[in-house]
Amino acid sequence: MIAEFGHFALILAFAVSLYQMTVPMIGAAKGWAGWMDSARPAAMTQFLLVGLSFAALTVAFVTSDFSLKLVYENSHTAKPMLYKVTGVWGNHEGSMLLWVLILALFGAAAAAWGGNLPPSLRARVLGVQASIAAAFYAFIIFTSNPFLRLANPPFDGRDLNPLLQDPGLAFHPPFLYLGYVGLSMTFSFALAALIEGRVDAAWARWVRPWTLAAWMFLTVGIALGSWWAYYELGWGGFWFWDPVENASFMPWLLAAALLHSAIVVEKREALKSWTILLAIMAFGFSMIGTFIVRSGVITSVHSFASDPARGVFILGILTVFVGGGLTLYAARAGAMTAKGVFAPVSREGALVLNNVLLAVAAFVVFIGTMWPLVAELLWDRKLSVGAPFFNKAFTPFMIVLAIVLPVGAILPWKRAVLARALAPLRGALLFAVAVMLLVFAVSTGRSAIAVVGAGLGAWLVAGAVAELIHRTGKSGLSRLLRLPRADWGKAIAHGGLGVTFIGIGLLTAWQVEDIRVAQVGEPFDLAGYQVTLTAVEEVEGPNYISTTGTLQVTRGGREVAVLYPEKRVYPVQAMPTTEAAIDNGIFRDIYLVIGDAQADGGWAIRSYIKPFANWIWLGSILMALGGLISLSDRRYRVAAGARRAAASAVPAE
Repeated sequence: MIAEFGHFALILAFAVSLYQMTVPMIGAAKGWAGWMDSARPAAMTQFLLVGLSFAALTVAFVTSDFSLKLVYENSHTAKPMLYKVTGVWGNHEGSMLLWVLILALFGAAAAAWGGNLPPSLRARVLGVQASIAAAFYAFIIFTSNPFLRLANPPFDGRDLNPLLQDPGLAFHPPFLYLGYVGLSMTFSFALAALIEGRVDAAWARWVRPWTLAAWMFLTVGIALGSWWAYYELGWGGFWFWDPVENASFMPWLLAAALLHSAIVVEKREALKSWTILLAIMAFGFSMIGTFIVRSGVITSVHSFASDPARGVFILGILTVFVGGGLTLYAARAGAMTAKGVFAPVSREGALVLNNVLLAVAAFVVFIGTMWPLVAELLWDRKLSVGAPFFNKAFTPFMIVLAIVLPVGAILPWKRAVLARALAPLRGALLFAVAVMLLVFAVSTGRSAIAVVGAGLGAWLVAGAVAELIHRTGKSGLSRLLRLPRADWGKAIAHGGLGVTFIGIGLLTAWQVEDIRVAQVGEPFDLAGYQVTLTAVEEVEGPNYISTTGTLQVTRGGREVAVLYPEKRVYPVQAMPTTEAAIDNGIFRDIYLVIGDAQADGGWAIRSYIKPFANWIWLGSILMALGGLISLSDRRYRVAAGARRAAASAVPAE
């Protein structure tokens, strides 16, 4: 009965979204205040209904209700409770229900905190948001119903994909969806502004918090996915350039560009047309990611579904919203004239360069991701585009971005004298050069990646510090502590990017790998460490059987760590997984993986020394933390100064 209640609540949410997408929009067009105001209770009601639907599905998973087809196919009585809960979204149907839940959450948040928006703009934003929700409700109800019953309920389920039974991946999808769906709000603001003919500094002030929140969640989601791939898959890498990894990375790049572009609109009322286009394309790339994961057009370890019919439905949604948005943009772009004038050497000029680099980088990733599909469709050729292409085509743009980022952050608005503006960065430049020389001194005969990555990372970190010091002037510490939170957030985010650069550069260049057959009791050398396989035993887990190795790591006769890598088999799905054992450190990870038993009685052991690996995720945490600190700035929370005279609005025609 609870499942039927959840299904009914979902249908009611669909009906409410249809009301919300039509009545407030008509009210905004006619100037009817009551019709416009009805968008807010409709958005709240929609969120409540889809929340009840999601709760009903969660109850079914927690109680192991195998009369539901979805629970039978993705759960098991022996599964730990954490994975029973996360199994709700560890599949296609449940993940789409989570998608619409978050979509409704953002709509309800805009209704609750949008009191300072002009009524017509708020009504149109909520109307566009509801139209996106309605499309996905229809997709779920007609093609992906999570509440289907089985005529003859089995006694137990088929279990969740073992790769998904991990804490890192349990929380990876919700954060990604918060980022993906968060960009729907920027899309809704963009289309509402185009319909209303209002793109000005106030609009930019309203849209930036939503963009920042989406970018922050995407950062955390991507980092969690990268961390999971690093320790769970046993291959020791942190980024594979997998199509689904790229599908989340592209909107992250465009959201970063949108954040910086909106600053120019807010400060100088320039780049209006470009900012609107970025808002449309950022959500468009989020939709492309949904299409890739669920259509089966591209094979990926992350794919949820491979149903072409569902893929066509999502492609139709993508075409309607992104195509419709671009059509409206083409019709109204001419009216969005820029008011501010600035010199090429200025803060605005640096932000334009930042946008170009990020947008082109996203386009490069898009080409590399989609080219195999295009080649197969047009020429019936199967191609593989892997890391070598992305490393060569993508990396140069990031290098240039890292070079200009501290410079652009410190340049004054409107116009600048470059030599004078660079003076505060002299110390940062000396520090970066010193780091490069130090890394070069210990990297003789190795790749230049370490020198470049460490130097650029040091430049970004020191540049962020130099910018904070420059903003304090002669006031010293008292002024530093009174800087706006947005300034602190920006510096921490830029510094976090620098930390990630250092981690990637040093890990890529200095990693040590050893693959061998190890005999029990016989030590072997690993870059100055001695590793000894002391035992291998069979261990029974709650819903798996594990072959667990015990490896002792020593250095100079002193024990460093005892690690227990595993090779698990989940009987229900008869699927093996690899569980790496990692001794984490600030400056290095010792990473051990056990393989299969060998004919001579030994065991295949893959060992790595991973220098500065954790700096990659530390940098991601700092970037997300910087976004959170900026979001807590009062100017973001209340959109101070957002109400402008109607005369400042850009006319529609």
